[in-house]
Amino acid sequence: MPALVPVSGEPREVLRALRRTLDGAGPALALGSGSDVTPAAEAPAGTAAVVTTSGSTGVPKSVVLSRSALIASATATAERIGEGRWLLALAPSYVAGLQVLVRGLLAGHEPAILSGSFSPAAFAAVTASLHSSIGGERVPVYTSLVPTQVADLLEAAETDAAVASSLRAYEAILVGGQALPAALRERAADAGARLVRTYGSTETSGGCVYDGVPLPGVSARVVAGEVQLSGPMLAEGYLGEPQRTADTFVVDGGRRWYRTGDAGELRDGELRVTGRIDNVIVSGGVNVSLDRVESAVRELPGLDAAVVVPVADDRWGQASVVVVARGALASAGIDADAALAAVRAAVADRIGKPARPARVVALERMPLLTSGKPDRETVRRMLAI
Repeated sequence: MPALVPVSGEPREVLRALRRTLDGAGPALALGSGSDVTPAAEAPAGTAAVVTTSGSTGVPKSVVLSRSALIASATATAERIGEGRWLLALAPSYVAGLQVLVRGLLAGHEPAILSGSFSPAAFAAVTASLHSSIGGERVPVYTSLVPTQVADLLEAAETDAAVASSLRAYEAILVGGQALPAALRERAADAGARLVRTYGSTETSGGCVYDGVPLPGVSARVVAGEVQLSGPMLAEGYLGEPQRTADTFVVDGGRRWYRTGDAGELRDGELRVTGRIDNVIVSGGVNVSLDRVESAVRELPGLDAAVVVPVADDRWGQASVVVVARGALASAGIDADAALAAVRAAVADRIGKPARPARVVALERMPLLTSGKPDRETVRRMLAI
């Protein structure tokens, strides 16, 4: 069994280590919060990386990813959208960023790296340097972003021609990590950006369902309302947690399935994810899916990056609160009171009056995880103070 070697989140260090690991000459890498894993820890044979993350809920997990799983994921992506040169604009210590590097290395093109904090200007500058050709033919370029980055780019593109041009430069921009609001996708299409909505997790070596359709080699099913996924890119399980592994990765009919914990449905081969099975509150005796509430909220102006979290309520037992960055409301020309009125009307119309959020809270800045997702656990703690 290979020993785990902690690697910092510095992109070039991860790239150097990953190159050796994929070639079979390097050790298994401990990434994410896994940098705290003791060097004496051992992973199963064939492990390329152990990615440890608490996600948005604060529950830590160390996911064991084999070389074959990472390669299978990258190969399936190339088969679906093509291959070329990739720009890394995400943290490489998490699976979405890690896979950007894997895809680039397997395609034989050195991945480009956006160093430092993400900004539209930096994104545009690095994108402008990516153009290359082989045999007189242009090498396609790709990248992977989270919705908040897309929103920042689209806002900047309205007044910055270089940013607008950078959005159009990519053959495909994979977008995952959280739900992609329909309004944001429409804005991107109007700007000429080719977004691909991805669904997956660390346990599936990153996105494995693109625009609702499973990648080659991937199967999806819905069992008792829960989305389950199967394919060669599944993780081996959780490091040192055999029971958790057995509960999450089940064998049925000789095939191994990953239980996502997400609710969804399949229609004509297309997967639609509707939220987390357990992200439900009971408000006044009525079950309310906060994912459905958040989906409705994010269709409103200024709220496309808002999050909806549960809070205790003296009257109803539980209620929900919409949390948004103050700057997003200002850009839409509304304040928290106006946003609340719009939110309550929209949610009542789409889901029902019991689902209406109690408040809209505007923060100076939305807390984010290093993966770029909203840090829901921090938001909940802030509201509990």
